[in-house]
Parts: sequence; C-alpha cells; structure tokens
Amino acid sequence: MSTATKSALLVGASGLVGQSLLKLLLKSNNYNKVTILVRRKLDLEHPLLEQKVIDFDNINELELKTDHVFCTLGTTIKTAGSKESFKRVDEDYPFQIAENTFKNGASLFAIVSSMGADKNSSFFYNQVKGQIEEKLENIGFPHLGIFRPSMLLGDRGETRIGEKIGKIFMKGFDFLIPKKYKAIHVDKVALAMLEYAKRPSKGLSIIESDKMF
Repeated sequence: MSTATKSALLVGASGLVGQSLLKLLLKSNNYNKVTILVRRKLDLEHPLLEQKVIDFDNINELELKTDHVFCTLGTTIKTAGSKESFKRVDEDYPFQIAENTFKNGASLFAIVSSMGADKNSSFFYNQVKGQIEEKLENIGFPHLGIFRPSMLLGDRGETRIGEKIGKIFMKGFDFLIPKKYKAIHVDKVALAMLEYAKRPSKGLSIIESDKMF
C-alpha cells in the first residue's frame, strides 16, 4: 500500500505528453490522488484517478486544490483556428490554472513550453510561450519547472505535414544535429517532468531538451 501523501493535478491529459505523463503519475508511488481536468471524460478508470469535466473558459470559478500541478496543454494555430484561440489555450488557460492552484496551496507547477520560447520573439508561437513563462515566474511558486523540448516524437493521431517533414529530416541527419536540437520522444519529456517533481529545486528550473534524454 502506498504511503504517499501528495496529490497531483494534470491538465492536458489527452495530448501527447499528457497521455504519457498520466500513465507515469498513476504508476508512481509519489501520489495518493491524480486529478485530471478534461473537456470530456476519458475512457479510463483507476483507483487513484479523478476526472473533472470542466469548461476551461470558467476556470476562475473553480477551487483547484492539489500539491503538484503538471500542465501539458498545447495546440497549434491551425488546430485552434486563430491566433487568439491559440493564445487562449497556450497562455490564458495555463496562467489561470496556475493562479488558481497557487492560491489554493499548490507548491509545484511544471509546464511543457517549447525550445526557443521568448516573449520578444518575432515568431508568434515562441512569443506566446515566452509570455506564459514570464507570467508563471511572477506568481511565486516555491518550485516552478519549465520544460522546453525540441520537436516531439510520438503518435498524435493527426497529420501535421510540417512536423512530418521535420521529423524525417532530423532522423536522417541526426548525427549532425546538436543534442539540444534533436527530436525527443514524448515519453522522455513526461519522465523528466515526473523526476523533476520528485526532487524539485527551489525556485525556477528551466529544463532544456538535451537535459531530458
């Protein structure tokens, strides 16, 4: 029987990294409860799992109590339909969840950002990632882990032509690519997040892609 006393909350459980991380959290001896926030309930049952079906546009109306928060939310402008919708998923929702959980006692927040995140970037995607990173830093979590993976490898269940071409190129020229820029499998990112939560450094930790291998 587990003697774990901490609880975990995962946002983005239906995504690539989220699916992998959820499996690890449920197998881990670190948590006695794992809560996921979802739009629609997942076809999954587990003694430690609690699924909260929510309206993400009304996050501020919720009272989210947990010890450790893992955020793997992410989309693309194409999938979201507009820059505004993309920003809402990749910046607004994570920030609102972070504020809510911090106010209710969470001590650790770990988020998947992106390599090249920079609020001053001329690329909108990297700009948004940089903006959410800065916002999270200003909240005051005792432990904040920002994970910046390179191109993610895994089965999305959808076709992204640009990523497909990129993956082929990166695999073909893998020996020429510095480790920091090599494509990384989602399982490695998920494992790095779990390992970070076991022994988190105080304050801000930025974990680049080459530190997740």
